[in-house]
Amino acid sequence: MTTVVFDARETSHMSAGVLTYSRKLRAWLPRVAPDVRLIAAGRGDNFDLAEQLGLPLAILRARADLAHFPTLFVPRFVPRPYVVTVHDLIDLHEPQYVKSKVGPYLRAIVGPAVRAAHAVITDDDATVADLERFFGVDPRRVRVIPLGCDDPPDDVRPRPWARPYVLYVGNRRPHKNLATLVAAWSQLPAERPLDLVLSGPPDDALRAARGPGEVVFLGELGDEALRGWYAGAAAYAHPALREGFGLPMLEAMRAGARVVAARSALPACLAAHAVAVEARDAGAWCAALSAVLADPAGARAAALTARAATAELTWERTARLTAAVYREVAG
Repeated sequence: MTTVVFDARETSHMSAGVLTYSRKLRAWLPRVAPDVRLIAAGRGDNFDLAEQLGLPLAILRARADLAHFPTLFVPRFVPRPYVVTVHDLIDLHEPQYVKSKVGPYLRAIVGPAVRAAHAVITDDDATVADLERFFGVDPRRVRVIPLGCDDPPDDVRPRPWARPYVLYVGNRRPHKNLATLVAAWSQLPAERPLDLVLSGPPDDALRAARGPGEVVFLGELGDEALRGWYAGAAAYAHPALREGFGLPMLEAMRAGARVVAARSALPACLAAHAVAVEARDAGAWCAALSAVLADPAGARAAALTARAATAELTWERTARLTAAVYREVAG
């Protein structure tokens, strides 16, 4: 039996995707790895005493074989071998979008912690190169484990909507590059009505954008409700400048949507199943969306192919591969 202390904190610095990753692993690991005893630990937020002292003490008290940190927020001292998951290093790629202290913190504090990990898990091959470039991590210690999604029903029902729409699901941080998508939507011809549907709360500046339809805000929706929006979309847009594995992109594919995505944000395992566009080229985005809209039958056929090709990317698979890393580290 391998005992693993899992950092189960849900802190203010965790994105929706990282929260989902942590929750799904905690749910699936006991089902697929009976030889792994998972102990959820941790309280408080990041950068506090609970993180720097409480977590190491919990690891010692549990007499754990190893620990797993599903985020970059690792205590400076970890008393057992540990695994850390790095989803992306976008803040080092695009430092202009974060506070000036973020880069030095990542290099001085996070970098050594990641280098000292016995194994590093990441979602996509591109982040392996980033880990070596920014942190000096030996690529031989990195394990690429794509994220997954729950199997959608075979008969996902599209959300009824009066007009065709292009959908975006995610936060609105600058590196998500939503401004380029809005600019591309604004350039589409007015004679072909198309709404721009965005997850999250209303925003007056976005509402003021002018295009061939309306800007629609969904608020915060659960997975089940979002599947209907994915399935009904004329296209799903993923304009992020660069990141790890985009969970909404996979969810859209699995629900039967045609995905148009920034080339720099496409994980290797999804690249063949999306329309790739240069991230900041609004004209190219406009042309790609126009082509998808002009051939709905072709877009539907391509979406069904993508859905079939990504069927193996499940949370069960993610958990099984993660358990294999635990066994490797525990020896």
